[in-house]
Amino acid sequence: MSDIRVASRYAKSLIELAGEKGVLEQVHQDMLLFSSVVAQNRGFELLLTNPVIKSDKKLKVINSIFTGKVQPMTLLFFNLVAQKNREAVLLPMTAEFEKQYNEVKGIQIATVTSAYPLAPTQRESLIKRLTAETGKSIQLKESVDPALIGGFVLRVGDQQIDSSVRNSLRKLRNDFKDNSYINKL
Repeated sequence: MSDIRVASRYAKSLIELAGEKGVLEQVHQDMLLFSSVVAQNRGFELLLTNPVIKSDKKLKVINSIFTGKVQPMTLLFFNLVAQKNREAVLLPMTAEFEKQYNEVKGIQIATVTSAYPLAPTQRESLIKRLTAETGKSIQLKESVDPALIGGFVLRVGDQQIDSSVRNSLRKLRNDFKDNSYINKL
């Protein structure tokens, strides 16, 4: 079975259990903490994915790092995953957990790339419009790419709206390559 499917199933079971116990928000914060620890420490990520290191050693490291910092249920979950020799799935599982958490909470991730940073009024207007169109709470991730020249590229789910000057120039260049104007003369 692929790691993504395994991670998805573990994440689903953790979300359901945390929801039943009423600690979903705390477990969500624990998953964010775990992701940040892995992102900041490449050695920890390599430890988790290394097949040569035994699971009991990995479990000791996980316990030493997260004991007292996370919900007891989260720590038990980490222990269960380690006992099943699935430590390598922990990182993809946190990404799947975040994705499924957003679905449960009705949160939609939108990514906007613009040539210049968005003004607060533009940001609020964009969030308001996307909320009205999707019916979900919008979490906006912004990035700046000066190569766009002007305008923006908006990604919501699997949809993309490219309203950048760079895209308009590319379309115009392709139109001129067709030479459809010469035939009309």
